[in-house]
Amino acid sequence: MGNRLFNAVNVAVRKTFRLAANGKAQPAPNGNGHSYGQNGTGPMETTPLLPGGHAAQDDDGSIWRDVFFDRKRTPGTDSHKPWVWIPAVVWNVFKVTLLSSWINILLVFVPVGIYAGHQEWSAAWVFSLNFFAIIPLAAVLSFATEEIAHRLGETLGGLVNATFGNAVELIVSIVALRAGEIEVVQASMLGSILSNLLLVLGMCFLLGGLYNMRDANGLGTEQSFAQGTAQTTCSLMALASASMIIPAALYNVMDGNNGEKEASILLLSRGTSAILLLLYCMYLYFALYTHKQLFEPEAQAVVLEEGEEEHDETILSPWSAAVVLVVTTLVISVCADHMVASIDDLVATGKISKTFIGLILIPIVGNAAEHVTACVVAVKNKMDLAMGVAIGSSIQIALLVTPALVMLGWVIGQPMTLHFETFETIAFALSVMVVTYTVQDGKSNYLEGAMLLGLYLIIAVAFWASPGDIGKGQLNPLPIQI
Repeated sequence: MGNRLFNAVNVAVRKTFRLAANGKAQPAPNGNGHSYGQNGTGPMETTPLLPGGHAAQDDDGSIWRDVFFDRKRTPGTDSHKPWVWIPAVVWNVFKVTLLSSWINILLVFVPVGIYAGHQEWSAAWVFSLNFFAIIPLAAVLSFATEEIAHRLGETLGGLVNATFGNAVELIVSIVALRAGEIEVVQASMLGSILSNLLLVLGMCFLLGGLYNMRDANGLGTEQSFAQGTAQTTCSLMALASASMIIPAALYNVMDGNNGEKEASILLLSRGTSAILLLLYCMYLYFALYTHKQLFEPEAQAVVLEEGEEEHDETILSPWSAAVVLVVTTLVISVCADHMVASIDDLVATGKISKTFIGLILIPIVGNAAEHVTACVVAVKNKMDLAMGVAIGSSIQIALLVTPALVMLGWVIGQPMTLHFETFETIAFALSVMVVTYTVQDGKSNYLEGAMLLGLYLIIAVAFWASPGDIGKGQLNPLPIQI
């Protein structure tokens, strides 16, 4: 009895989706073995649901595979009946987003992390659960951003990617800034830059160099990328390094009490931030409009291998992608709020410092999806795209996100400055110098990737070994109004 009822419901559901999507018609077999309407043209249940698709099979599980496991579309979304297409569209957006990346399996941590925060579990559990919850949310945010960018064209799409590419770091930093965790904000900004410059770029060079080590003759070869991109981006990163060194140097050479010195540093930081934001806008105009040919591949022609396809087809509509973007941003804000609130109690255990949390852990959360993307395209020998993901993201953090946080701190009364702790400033300056020497020739190999990774590990070990209160007096100045 139970099996008969299940089969009857299954057949009814199949017919509902097929007829609602394709229109109701009477069967009339044709010479190809498919059933058509009275005039021989109307589609029926056994007609392919999509053009070029296969005919519906007789097994009971075919419709369920389409409904639950098709990563691009769902039966019923093209129906003219609102009671069919509305739930079909809602389910399709949810399903396609959920199946957009394998890392989304970690979404199970989202409700658990939020529940742990509300129930005030131990700081280690709250931080860890929300840490793992934000990783797949960052991937979903990246997926929605790409869906919107594909439909806006090259120029406007690039601007959207520039705006939302580091949204996770920005959300976490805003939450931390409102909570007065200036040390965490500064460390996370610096950590995101170092993560992209050394970890991501190093992995791209290493994996890309290993997979493309030899040419057709068996000789060692190097990967190439647009040299104009490397020169321009390295110059901008050197400028960002100078914007950190100058406040630190000024603070150390100034006489007077700490209040006067902090007031001067605040004024310098806010003025410098305004200049950096203007320069970032000029950089976008330069790269996307007037001199975009300088950022095109020089030695590398992106030619698809036989059998390889470009995956530029959009899956979600702009409105659906925008809804996913907004909902994901709100969920990230909630998880970030719980994670930041647990930092003080976690640091109080003495097992980890705020600087290490901001410098190493938070950037991993925000950049996980970008890390995987950059490494995959580097293995496919598309180094210009990999460079755009790695160094381009660093420029966004250095010239857009960090200055914007300084200005936001001014608005909400938090003394966020560009005066980083001396050790952090030196580590950043040395990293920019090493990356500049590595990429200025427009070529890369696995040895250069190993060097960048080695420098990142040295810096990570140094901050792990440093005391938890390093630079504390400099990174948490008293609020002073300018």
